[in-house]
Amino acid sequence: MAEVRWERLTAPQLRALAERNAVVVVPVASLEQHGPHLPVWTDSFIGHSVAVRAAELCADLPAVVLPPMWLGLSEHHFPFGGTISLDYATFAGVLRCIVKSLLADGFSRVMLFNSHGGNIDPLAVSARELAHEFGVPVLTTTVTKVAPEAIAQALTAQKAMHHACEAETSLWLHLDPSQVRQEEIANSVSPGNFDAGKQVSSRFWAFNERAPVTGVRGDARAATAEKGKAIFEAMAEGLARELRDPVNWSPPDDVWRRGRAQGPR
Repeated sequence: MAEVRWERLTAPQLRALAERNAVVVVPVASLEQHGPHLPVWTDSFIGHSVAVRAAELCADLPAVVLPPMWLGLSEHHFPFGGTISLDYATFAGVLRCIVKSLLADGFSRVMLFNSHGGNIDPLAVSARELAHEFGVPVLTTTVTKVAPEAIAQALTAQKAMHHACEAETSLWLHLDPSQVRQEEIANSVSPGNFDAGKQVSSRFWAFNERAPVTGVRGDARAATAEKGKAIFEAMAEGLARELRDPVNWSPPDDVWRRGRAQGPR
């Protein structure tokens, strides 16, 4: 199987991939608390692992995966400690530098693959602005969006992936069970598990409001390696479908060009 990890390839190999118009997957993650039982780099590990597997499934495309961008917008997790966060301006600036570098390297198709809930809205804005600025397709999606039905079907205690929950703990049990503090799972339940997603209005919510006491949303006690394998493969296949879809890679309309509003339409 061909190597798909950017950091393991040589400069000539990457130039060859650029000449083949390879898609570059940029795993965008975070460094934040994941309750008492999972390590703080959970989002980076899961997102990068899924991206690598998806790129391997797209050998005919081809695709290459950058090392994970391990800093995201995680200030809502500060009440529980162990968190390092960017602000939005810095986050958007780092993404801009990554995309600008990829263009200099000869690549022109970019997928910003997200694995952290706090990055979803900022990435939507950044992908839009980067497409306008550089004139190339810049996509973004999130691990929870590429296979929602399969994720829900695999779970038994909750309906979707939340945070340090049945789903994320299951993924760790499948990918690297040695990183799961099994003795702490029983202590990982948060009272209430408030879901801000049900609110009509949008505002900032710190995670001690969403998941008091433990910082966990969902029920990690129901996690199994078998569920993790099913979720992992479904996510990888879902991302691979997005990477293969030619509609995603059509050039963006230069809507800001002088006179664009006069046509053609």
